[in-house]
Amino acid sequence: FQDLIYRIQKVDMSGMGALLAYFFLLSFFPMLIFMVTLLPYLNLEQGQVFDFLSDIMPEEVYVLIEGTLSEVLTNQNGGLLSVGIIGTIWSASRAVDALMKTLNRAYDVEARAGFINRIWSLVFTISLVIIILVALVLPVFGQQIGNVVFGYFGIEESLAGLWNTMRWIMPPTLIFLLLTVMYWIVPNTDPRLTIVSVVPGSILATLGWLALTYGFSFYINNFGNFSATYGSIGGVIILMLWLYFTGMILILGGILNATFQKRQIAKKNKKNAKTPVF
Repeated sequence: FQDLIYRIQKVDMSGMGALLAYFFLLSFFPMLIFMVTLLPYLNLEQGQVFDFLSDIMPEEVYVLIEGTLSEVLTNQNGGLLSVGIIGTIWSASRAVDALMKTLNRAYDVEARAGFINRIWSLVFTISLVIIILVALVLPVFGQQIGNVVFGYFGIEESLAGLWNTMRWIMPPTLIFLLLTVMYWIVPNTDPRLTIVSVVPGSILATLGWLALTYGFSFYINNFGNFSATYGSIGGVIILMLWLYFTGMILILGGILNATFQKRQIAKKNKKNAKTPVF
């Protein structure tokens, strides 16, 4: 526990969380534009998008983005779709790059060469964007997607119930898998980390992010009143806080893994020191 606190202070988790929140904010609206511009091409109802966003977002944040989303949804624009995905990948990749450097700092190692590090940041960014889209789309539109899949392959309707369960389980599962791969590949340790050693941090980050997302929304909608303090920019403040805590949770997962690894190394060295040499 002492080592965990030490590493939290060493990597400046609060400051790096603020940096991640800044880049996440830059990529948040381009990603929404990309997502909602894509949906009309799939012949999905606009009302479902707003219903879903109003359920998972605090009221102030939803009001903040509702006007922009309405305008984008009523005007299909292929160019806007391209700009949205480019802006999302560029901004989010900067956040992922900062996260990767922070994870290496938690392990007391230097990051890989700049070009290699940049390639990995783009890979994880594109994966993150895809998973976020899946996480947002499946719970709402999973039924329609399932019907299309079942109809195309001629699968029996008895499997529809299984699909309805899977569409709620898949998003957190995909998030967990992505975090596991990222926590495993990013740290430039020698010897290389085992994938099992990063599972605790992945579990913590996944559960922590889910609890933050739904718990924070519940708190803001029922107890918080940021509009009374910040006025019309209350929605921006709430969004920044959510992104800030999200960044710190992602960093904390990596720090937890680094702490466990150091403890395992210390135990191994202690055991080897006690072993007599003949």
